[in-house]
Amino acid sequence: MTASLPARKPARPFFSSGPCAKPPGYSPDKLATECLGRSHRAKIGKSRLQYCIDLMREVLQLPDTHRIGIVPGSDTGAFEMAMWTMLGAKPVTALAWESFGEGWVTDIAKQLKLDPTVIRADYGALPDLAQVDWSDDVLFTWNGTTSGVRVPNADWIPADREGLSFADATSAVFAYDIDWAKIDVATFSWQKVLGGEGGHGVLILGPRAVERLETYTPAWPLPKVFRLVSKGKLAEGVFKGETINTPSMLAVEDAIFALEWARGLGGLEGLKARSDANAAALEKIVAERDWLSNLAADPASRSRTSVCLSVAGADEAFIKAFAGALEKEGAAYDIAGYRDAPPGLRIWCGATVETADIEALGPWLDWAYETLKQ
Repeated sequence: MTASLPARKPARPFFSSGPCAKPPGYSPDKLATECLGRSHRAKIGKSRLQYCIDLMREVLQLPDTHRIGIVPGSDTGAFEMAMWTMLGAKPVTALAWESFGEGWVTDIAKQLKLDPTVIRADYGALPDLAQVDWSDDVLFTWNGTTSGVRVPNADWIPADREGLSFADATSAVFAYDIDWAKIDVATFSWQKVLGGEGGHGVLILGPRAVERLETYTPAWPLPKVFRLVSKGKLAEGVFKGETINTPSMLAVEDAIFALEWARGLGGLEGLKARSDANAAALEKIVAERDWLSNLAADPASRSRTSVCLSVAGADEAFIKAFAGALEKEGAAYDIAGYRDAPPGLRIWCGATVETADIEALGPWLDWAYETLKQ
């Protein structure tokens, strides 16, 4: 017997293509419309890029000590840019507890050939942060998107560190409090917590990172899109909207809309509250089902954006069928775990999702599980 279908109310996609709450009758303002199709180097293009940077600073509550640049290649491009331009001056420690952290280890060891110290943990766990030697440059993912494990805070990063802290924060910014005094380099992309369009990365540099760029020259050649220094000084234009290569002004306008939407919610506090409510709603669903559990066992290090779940007895084929059944019914999209992670589900709980949609997902999970088990 097949379980009866719950009342249909589709959940939001794992990564929404834009903010979920566009007001009725919304149309872009005249300035935004005029910007599309114009050169990013024109006065109007530069002004919109600078406005986007200013909005990111406001919503993130980023201090004036830190610069913000829009760069190519999404979060990956931004983090690669940071590694290739700054690593090599000191020994390197890399933390890896999911696939993206492992990706940075591969780049450091096999491409830059820097023989890093690697501190690992299995999917669902956090490494022992007390092992980190801060005389090294240290690289980590703030929120492990593919494992659902995050660092609880920045207390483990010393204020008097010798090395630089590099944080891949792509599914953490706009969802958590970040102590920016402890972060020398941070990267993210608009398509994660802001739900914007992909293809562009954001690079945040603290004063110690700028000092590194101006006093250290890597031993390897740098492609044009990675060059942040000109004549021994930081290329300040990159952090004032003068992008290295041509950005999509449509994507920029989408990011601006998302940031204005966030500001209308109350900024960072409003975004955090929505994400927290979504995570709490999903936690309730998990607690009520003995066949469902969090991959991240420790609540203190459990993601509130990219929540990864384990399904009792499920293998890769079961999860594929599970996610496929929900997608076919229009109930949830792209909720299978990441390909390198243990078989399971991954539910996006960021601020662009409505809590009611998370709550409506519970009966659908029951339906898919019972149907496939039978």
